[in-house]
Amino acid sequence: MDVNAAVAAAAAIAGVLTGVIAMLAFRWSERDQKRPTRTSLHTDPVLPPGVDTVLSVLRSSAVVLDEADAVVKASSAAYALGLVRGGKLAVEPMLQMARDTRRDGEIRQVELDLPRRGTGRGEALAVSARVAPLGSRLVLLLVEDLTEARRIEAVRRDFVANVSHELKTPVGALSLLSEAVMDASDDPEAVQRFAGRMQIEATRLTNLVQELIDLSRVQNDDPLEDAEPVRVDELVAEAVDRCRHQAGAKQITMAAGGTADLHVWGNRGQLAAALGNLVENAVNYSPARTRVGIAARRVSAPGGDLIEIAVTDQGIGISDKDKERIFERFYRVDPARSRATGGTGLGLAIVKHVAASHGGEVTVWSAEGQGSTFTLRLPEAGAARDRAQQHPDLGDEADGSSDSSPYEPLPAPEVLP
Repeated sequence: MDVNAAVAAAAAIAGVLTGVIAMLAFRWSERDQKRPTRTSLHTDPVLPPGVDTVLSVLRSSAVVLDEADAVVKASSAAYALGLVRGGKLAVEPMLQMARDTRRDGEIRQVELDLPRRGTGRGEALAVSARVAPLGSRLVLLLVEDLTEARRIEAVRRDFVANVSHELKTPVGALSLLSEAVMDASDDPEAVQRFAGRMQIEATRLTNLVQELIDLSRVQNDDPLEDAEPVRVDELVAEAVDRCRHQAGAKQITMAAGGTADLHVWGNRGQLAAALGNLVENAVNYSPARTRVGIAARRVSAPGGDLIEIAVTDQGIGISDKDKERIFERFYRVDPARSRATGGTGLGLAIVKHVAASHGGEVTVWSAEGQGSTFTLRLPEAGAARDRAQQHPDLGDEADGSSDSSPYEPLPAPEVLP
């Protein structure tokens, strides 16, 4: 009897203890739910109505900070630029701007140069940061990437400076030569000599203006609006005929070969100008009594067959450091030689833009003292026409590459009459 009573008493005590523990646990849970957590301190601040939607469609990088400088919301672009790391704003000048704006409520704006994240290059990332209060507790930071805009502006300044310099040279020469002609009016031989020089400078000025017009046209026009199938052998014949006089004066043999009956799809005038520039450069930069070859062939590619037109010379060649820049506007490997041959420094830039706008590219292989091979790669007529119909914005593609690549020996060319 005593044993049964003891067991019953122990069970009763255990039940009471269990009930007490359960009640304490319930009350502790309720109090814990009411207590703000560390996470809720950062996420509780609610953005004003509509702000979240507006930030999601902004092109700018957006960051919203709370009173503790914690990131409440950040766009994917802000993470991509490296502005936000580990839930914090990682750019100290922007963080200081946010604190100042939170203190006095004034809108602030500043332009900064930030190091590029994950690159070993010394190039800086140019940004414009604007900070404004967002309600009573939050601060909004908007960051615009100005890197590309600054690059374009630098290119525009260089272009204007180069054009001004290139135009000033022949115009200044014509002015001086005209004064010399006036002073030598009683000397027919001197007048004739100065008049010849004036014709040379006038021709150089005319070529420069024409190439500026051509470059502007290939950059702004869509070559596929009036596209048509163009025979490659006709383009080659036209380029050869364009340079026949210069080649004959230097006793340079011009030869054409490769696969016959090839067609590309595009603007005939632009394609003829591009190939003509390559052939003209080959002739101008080749020594006398050498050979310039033009050959075309079809090559297989994942997106469709390509037509390669290669122009090979036996000239002085191009160094590795110059090969990276020869497709830049007004860049000359040898400025003195370019002026002697009447070059403007725009020919290869035109070739690059024509190739890119037609969905192709131009590359160069060269070795100093061994000559050069410029290769123009364009989609074959059928494949290019299909691409143009499926993608009407083909003409807006990026500039073609100028990476160097070896070119296999061409078929034996046929000497043109």
